[in-house]
Amino acid sequence: MKFPRSAGILLHPTSLPGPYGIGDFGTSAYRFADFLHSAGMKIWQVLPLNPTGYGDSPYQSFSAFAGNPLLLSLDELHKQGLLSEHDLRQATFDNDGDIDFGAVIPRKFASLNKAAVAFYGKSGEANLDFQQFVAANSAWLDDYALFMAAKDAHDLVIWTKWDADLAARKPEALARWRKQLSNEIAAYKFWQFEFFRQWRALKSYANDRGIRIMGDIPIYVAHDSADVWARPDLFWLDAKGNPLKVAGVPPDYFSATGQLWGNPIYRWDLMRDNGYKWWIERFRAALTMFDLVRVDHFRGFEAYWEIPGGEPTAMHGQWVKGPGAELFEVVSTALGDLPIVAENLGVITPEVEAIRHQFGFPGMAIAQFAFSIDPMAPTFRPHNYERQLVAYTGGHDNDTMFGWWRSGVADSTRTQEEVDREHNDAAAYFGVTLDEMDRSVNWIYIRAVMMSVADTVLFPMQDVIGLGGQARMNLPGSLGRNWKWRVCKEEQRFEHAKRLDEFAKLYDR
Repeated sequence: MKFPRSAGILLHPTSLPGPYGIGDFGTSAYRFADFLHSAGMKIWQVLPLNPTGYGDSPYQSFSAFAGNPLLLSLDELHKQGLLSEHDLRQATFDNDGDIDFGAVIPRKFASLNKAAVAFYGKSGEANLDFQQFVAANSAWLDDYALFMAAKDAHDLVIWTKWDADLAARKPEALARWRKQLSNEIAAYKFWQFEFFRQWRALKSYANDRGIRIMGDIPIYVAHDSADVWARPDLFWLDAKGNPLKVAGVPPDYFSATGQLWGNPIYRWDLMRDNGYKWWIERFRAALTMFDLVRVDHFRGFEAYWEIPGGEPTAMHGQWVKGPGAELFEVVSTALGDLPIVAENLGVITPEVEAIRHQFGFPGMAIAQFAFSIDPMAPTFRPHNYERQLVAYTGGHDNDTMFGWWRSGVADSTRTQEEVDREHNDAAAYFGVTLDEMDRSVNWIYIRAVMMSVADTVLFPMQDVIGLGGQARMNLPGSLGRNWKWRVCKEEQRFEHAKRLDEFAKLYDR
């Protein structure tokens, strides 16, 4: 698929400013769309918008189809008469700094519960829009709502440790728990109804201003998810629901033991037998929500690293062939052209690239890697970009440009010699001094990526603002500080928009 020449910003909605401890679909989201429009930006990229699970990661979700209730705008619920001014004051935090999930989650869900009670008290199930939403989404909504209500009732433990009959989805147990948790299930259904209503309004506002929304699909789903609990037949599980085979990546230069992700491996044989219906519906849902979709770990569709369940590391895995081009042939037959961006970073084989080229899916390049010791580093230098490409200064797993530039040996696996060589090579490439790089490394890289031939270029908001490593979104393999960063109101300044707009016009974006 041909992508028009354009530029955009990567900013997850949780990172927006606002009074309720976490960014949402409220006023700040609309103001950010205005900022993008004034800056000449044509794409707003977000991370997965699904309900977050352990570690608050959007890549470990309780559902591949549901939306994250934490993104609901409380102000919008107040406009509908579902929350009072007093309710809003109780949900307010004193600052708009980094997200404190431990404080935000209970306070926000207390407000959401009040709104659900008010909704059902006013109209609830008699609301025609709500009825239509529930009916149209019953294929995933019924299981998701029961899963979340049951998870709450079992103190949030993994579903394999629930009541045995419920975990095994015995019909009488499902009926009993649905009756027992009817109010809680109703709340989860209302939150999903409201999530998609608010999201549609925000997306429409952005689209009307020439901004396309780019979403994200992780290739795997979490073991502790409604997806696996509802369809255990589609995953490699034992009789108790534990994974027999899990996902990860093999050992490499950066990790002697590889990465053990732990997501259950799909039963691709059974998925093929039923015409890949689950994947058709997953892509249908994503393409209903978004204009473009980044597919994480795209190479796993060609071949994936399969690790026996229970292994402590990823060392003893093996490469196994995936569905390959056949999956995308089936999905594109059902849904038409697929506006997919294939995340093809890491060790990518010719077979993976052949699938990408067959369907016209652009790959990705990260400029921050351009002068590293990675053997693929030269391909990340802007003069080597191809047109069918999505180029970034950095992604959500990267440090910010200033954080990376200012990091030393203690902050990475690099030696001092490697750090110095990387800095000197970068300065020489851009034709500037090291002092100039120290002052403006973010804009030097932004400009170089903007002027490249890549059809699509994207920049994390942290790089536009010029923030240091404290604003990093995620450090893979770590716990504690991830997914918490938020932009302050004063950081969305006019001069950033003006400079981006100048570059967008100058380089025909």
